[in-house]
Amino acid sequence: MASGPDALWETILSFHRLRDRRASAVFGKWRTETRPRLSGEVRLLSAVVPQRGYFPDFLTPSQESAEPLGADAAMEAVRATPPDRLRAEIALLEDPGARRAARLDPLREGGAEPLARLVGALRDYHRAAVEPYWPHIRSAVEADRAIRGRALLDGGADELLASLPPVIRWRAPVLEADYPVDRDLHLHGRGLLLQPSYFCRGTPVVLRDPLLPPVLVYPVAHPAAPAFAEPGPSLGRLLGQTRSTVLRAIGDGCTTSELARRAGVSLASASQHACVLREAGLVHTLRHGSSVQHTLTPLGGSLLRGGAPVPVS
Repeated sequence: MASGPDALWETILSFHRLRDRRASAVFGKWRTETRPRLSGEVRLLSAVVPQRGYFPDFLTPSQESAEPLGADAAMEAVRATPPDRLRAEIALLEDPGARRAARLDPLREGGAEPLARLVGALRDYHRAAVEPYWPHIRSAVEADRAIRGRALLDGGADELLASLPPVIRWRAPVLEADYPVDRDLHLHGRGLLLQPSYFCRGTPVVLRDPLLPPVLVYPVAHPAAPAFAEPGPSLGRLLGQTRSTVLRAIGDGCTTSELARRAGVSLASASQHACVLREAGLVHTLRHGSSVQHTLTPLGGSLLRGGAPVPVS
C-alpha cells in the first residue's frame, strides 16, 4: 500500500477531471475554482495528456517503495527522462491532429529545453489545481488506507485485495479490474503497489510498460458531500466536552464500535456524534461492508491542534 497520495498521479488524473463534466457533485466546485487560475500551461499539457486513452508513463515516475515522491522530486524525475524513452513514449500517442502534433514535435526530438517547458507547465498546473487542495486529497487517501489496513489486519493479503473497490475483484490468484482495454499484467514475482487516488474516477489505471514497477492506481470512495465544501452551520453545534472527546477518540481512524469504546459512550451515541461531526466537515465516514470507518478531515485535525493548519507536502 502506498503511504499517501502521489503528487503526479493526482496532477495528471486531475487534468482528466478538469475536462470531464461528470461527477459534478464531487469535482464541480474544484473545477469552478481551478479554471480561473490556469493559463498557457493547459495547451501543452493537452497535447501530452489526451482527454481519453494512453498518456506517457514518464509523466508519473514509478518508484520501488511505498513512499510516493513529493511534488518537487517527482518533477525532477520527469525532467531526468532519457531522450530515447521520451521519444518512444511520445510516439505512442494516438493520432494527435495537426495542432497537437506541432506542440509535440519538439518533445519528439528529445531535447532538454522542450522537456523543461513541459515540466514547467506541469509544475504550474500542479500549483494551481492540486496543491491548494492537498490536505483534502490526503485526507481522502488516508480514509481509504484505514479501510485497507483494517482488512489486512483482519484477514491478511486476501482480505486486503478483496476489500478494494467493486471495479477490482480478487479471484485468487488473479486480481481482475474493469479497464478500457483487454490486457494482462504479469508480476513475475514482483510486488504490486496499490495507490489510492482522489482524482482517479471509474476504472483503475496502470502503467503501459509492463517492465516498469507495477502500480495499480484506483479511485477512493468519496463522501456524499463535496469534499471542498465550506463548513456549514453545523459547526456551531460542535460544543461540549463529550463531542470534543469523540473527535479526539477518532484520531487516526476507527469504526463506530471502536469510537464508542474509546470515548466511553454508547454505540448509538457514538454514531450520533460522528454524524454531527461529519455534517460539520470535521470527519470523513466511509462504509466498508457492514461497518463504517471514521477519519478526521483536515479541518478536524486542525481543530484538535488548536487551529494550526495542515501542512502541504
